[in-house]
Parts: sequence; structure tokens; C-alpha cells
Amino acid sequence: MSKTLRMAAAILFFYAAMALSAGAAGAKAAVVEHTFVVKQVNMRHLCNDTLVTLVNGQFPGPAVEATEGDTVIVHLINESPYGMTIHWHGVKQTLSCWADGADMITQCPIQPNTTFTYWFNVTGQEGTLWWHAHVSILRATLHGIIVIRPKSGSYPFQKPHMDVPVIIGEWWQRDLMKVDKNFSTGGHFSDNPAGATINGKLGDLYNYSGFVEDNLILNVEQGKTYMLRLVNAVLFSEYYFKVAGHKFTVVGADANYVKPYTTDVVAIAPGETIDVLMVADAPPCRYYMVALANQPPAPDPQIPVFMSRGVVQYKNAPIDVGSNCIKEAVMPEMPDQHDTLTSFYFHGNLSGLAGHSLLAQIQGHIDERLYIALGKGSICKGNKPSCKRGLSDEAILVAYMNNVSFHLPEKMSILEARQHAKMNGAFRGVEDLPSRPPRSFNFTDPALIPVVPGGKLEELEATRKATTMRRFAHNAVVEVVFQSTATMQSDSNPMHLHGHDFFVFAQGHGNYNPVRDVNGYNLVDPPLKNTVQVPRLGWAAIRFVADNPGAWFLHCHFEFHIAMGMATVFEVANGPTVDETLPPPPSDLPKCTNTKE
Repeated sequence: MSKTLRMAAAILFFYAAMALSAGAAGAKAAVVEHTFVVKQVNMRHLCNDTLVTLVNGQFPGPAVEATEGDTVIVHLINESPYGMTIHWHGVKQTLSCWADGADMITQCPIQPNTTFTYWFNVTGQEGTLWWHAHVSILRATLHGIIVIRPKSGSYPFQKPHMDVPVIIGEWWQRDLMKVDKNFSTGGHFSDNPAGATINGKLGDLYNYSGFVEDNLILNVEQGKTYMLRLVNAVLFSEYYFKVAGHKFTVVGADANYVKPYTTDVVAIAPGETIDVLMVADAPPCRYYMVALANQPPAPDPQIPVFMSRGVVQYKNAPIDVGSNCIKEAVMPEMPDQHDTLTSFYFHGNLSGLAGHSLLAQIQGHIDERLYIALGKGSICKGNKPSCKRGLSDEAILVAYMNNVSFHLPEKMSILEARQHAKMNGAFRGVEDLPSRPPRSFNFTDPALIPVVPGGKLEELEATRKATTMRRFAHNAVVEVVFQSTATMQSDSNPMHLHGHDFFVFAQGHGNYNPVRDVNGYNLVDPPLKNTVQVPRLGWAAIRFVADNPGAWFLHCHFEFHIAMGMATVFEVANGPTVDETLPPPPSDLPKCTNTKE
């Protein structure tokens, strides 16, 4: 047996013992165990062979399926040439922040030819989540679905005939590490994927030299109900999703049930998951399911149109050669690629189930309030105090929160620094994220979009780099208002918080006005999410209870935004009891090898 496998076996024994102990305390809890082998393989699409980094040779990667209350153990064996972490997107990680998998936030990367075991419980969550690499841009090919089913076996709606994962992704034929470097050093908007995918298939819209790419085929039976578990795993774009001739009943978002409502289109931003029921009630035929990327109109930088499609095929559809069903599947009418209002109204229609245990707490006193402007600016090369802006070669473009672009630590993860702070009494090299933008202006003024020498934006461009954090007392109630801006672009911002779900109270267009807009808060049945789509040239207000000790990453899920610095860390203090205190790190926590700082 190799040294790597012996290490994995020893770790398995340790965590299995812990999991069985936890299972004994909770009736019928099980241990769900996987081994993820990360390595590079060649895949052929669009008449080209591309070297990609995958888990177990699969694109998308393996599904993690569990029942609420189960313990999940994943042994990661890194045979790739890159440092690696896996983030379990949306898993609350209650008292298991060490397993969150955020690179340099909760752990150092798992180095090539080494292993690490992730261990966590999925308690108090039901629905669809997902996992992905959280190092660099590698999540483009390193991702998969997480399905958490109810322990009782019943849902607050009719049980579907079948679950269907629908993972919207991208196919890249570029060196992803170079793409990431381009973004982290100023952004190159010519770096784009080769196409969109559904469950790893590009679909028949992609026809190169007479070779047509495969479609995802979903065979359905007349009258039966299917739960489509939608995941947006792409790097850049929100997507619209439709199935011709069919409507959806939205029943879940980010592993939280919502009040069912009917729609014929789903808007799903990067990082989001949406669960919908689809009844196969159309005339037996073949129908296209279509995923179309949206984007803001010019003068925002424009990218190519990305679309993929699969086929919903009725088992009793006519098979006669002359049938229209055989000749061509029915195509849905899609929203325009520049239509962002459809997304605004889709997300505005989400509402939660009544009676959540935290509702009363968040309706009362607010302990911390943050107003966070999300935008882009520039810093001077070589740490110079001043330089020319407006796309000058003297400056580097960055993304920011409240005019501070996040600098990722290089010597020690923030969570490890948190542990050491108990001994030396202080963090070093970390500063507070400002509670508000340093200056007020018309954040949504379209005149700020063009980046030109002498333009209106130039006087607002200057920003800075720092490792920022906000510290919250245990059980504090926190309100955050995210404000999208027009600085260099007018795009939306899918903001994801690790380690907590939050209530989305409201959204709106234009600049947030606390006197006016608080009156529109939904305090009765707000949806509970882990990723909020902050509208284009608009705002979104959330609240959460900081009840999970640890260091939790908050960032935009557009890859170019996080690479350019639109991120910060929320640190939550331990509570007064052992059951509210983060345990020490696991003994096999990876060590950092970078010593730049």
C-alpha cells in the first residue's frame, strides 16, 4: 500500500469513529463517504483535445447524496500539479469551519501528491447544494452537485417521480491558471469559455467541421412530475433556463424551501441552486431545454452569447419518420440576452415558508449594520502613491468592497490566525472592512461605466489592497445592504456568504435609501439563501444571525470579481459554552508552503 493510501486509511478510521459516535446520538444518521482523486485528463470537445483537472475523471464531478442529519466524509487525494481545496457551497459547517475549504481563509491548499479528509454534518438542511474547488479558477471543471433529502422521506409538496440534476457549466479551452492570473492582475475580458454546457454536454448548437456535440437527453413519462435540481456552476454569467411547452413550480432555493410559485423561466446566478417541479403534461414530443447567459448591454464590456440546450423526450412520442417530433425538437422563446428585468422579477418572487425559528430574532434589534458598495477601481503599479488612471499602463484594475480590494493571505490562513490570536492577543496584517463607502456619490450613474482617460469615473478610480475582516459577537444580528455600482460596468453581483444562510428582505433599483426602502422589507416570509443576486444598478438587503463561530468568506461569485478582490471575511466569535465553540483544527490540516509575506 502506498504512503498516500495509508494516510487516507488512517484518516478514514479517525473520522469514521467520530461519525459513528455522532450517528449514535442521532437516530438513523448515516455516514456518506467518498474518495475524490483530483488529476489532469484529456477531454475532447469541439474537435480539440484539452487538458483539464477533474475529480475521478468526471465532468461534472461525482454527486454527493445524503439524508438530513448524515455525516459526510470526503477523502481528497491530490494528484494534480496544483494546490487544491474543495468548498462545500452552502453547507453551514456548524462548528466545522475547518472543513469549509476556502483557500487561505479556512485552510492552506492541499499540495500535490498529498491528501486531506473533509468531515462535516448536513444537519438542518434539505435540498440542493454543490461543491467546487476554491483555489484559483479551477472550479470551472472541479464541481458537482450535493443533494440532501429529508429524513422523513416527505416534502412540503408532492413527492416527485424522479430527481434530475441540471448543472449549467462552461467548457474552457484555455489554460485556466493563466486566465486566473490575467484577472488577478487587472482583468482581460478576451478570456472567455468556448461554450456553455448542461451536465457537461455542450449540445447540438455546437457543430464543428460537421461534428455535432451531444445533447443531454431527459426521457420523461406523460403525467409524471420531475424535480429539476438546477445549479449554476459557471464562472461569469447568470443564466436563463426554460423548457419549451412546460412550466415550472419553484419549490426550493439554496437548500431552503420556498413558497411554491409557477413560472416558465428560471433565472439562476453563479453560486445559486434552484429546485423546480416540472410536470410532463405537454403533448408527447421532443422539447428543448435551453440555458442562455444574460449580460448587461453596452457600454458594458460585451462577451459572446453563450447558450446550451438539451432535449426533454417523451417516451411515447411519435416515432414516425415524417413526424415533426423526429425532425426537430420544439424550441422555447428565450428572454433577450440583455434583459435583466426578468432576473429581477424572478428573484423578487421568492418567499420563504412561514415560521422559521430565527425570524423573530432578526425582526428585532440589529446589532451590526453594513452598507457595502460593490465596484471596480484601480491601484498603482509598484505600490506607488499616485499614477495615471483611465486604463493607463501605470494602474491595475481591481474589484472592491467599500473601496478596499481584498488581498488573500499568503503565509497562514485567516482561521489559523484566529486560533493563534488566542495566544498572542491580536491579528496581524488584517484590518476592519469599513461599515460604509468612504465617499458618497451616485453609485448607479451610467456615466461611470465607460473607462476612458478623463472620464467621469477617473476621479473615483483610486482604491487600495488590504486583507479585510469584520468581527461579530456570537449570536449578533447583522444587516448588510449590498449596493451594486456602475463603476467600469453595471453588472449584477451574486454575493455568497460561507457558513450561514441569510434572509433576503428586499431588493431594488437605483441607490439604496434607508428612509424609503426599509418600509418595503419583507419581514413576514423572506426567502432564506446563501447567495443573493444583487441587481444590476441596484441593491439587496439581507440579515443573518452570526451564530456559527469561525472565519467565513464573503465574496462575489463572478470569478473575475473574486479574482480581482471583491471579497472580505466575517469572523464570528465563540459562544459562552463548549457547544458554541469552534474545536481545534484537525491534525492533518494542510500546511502553507508560500513564504512571500
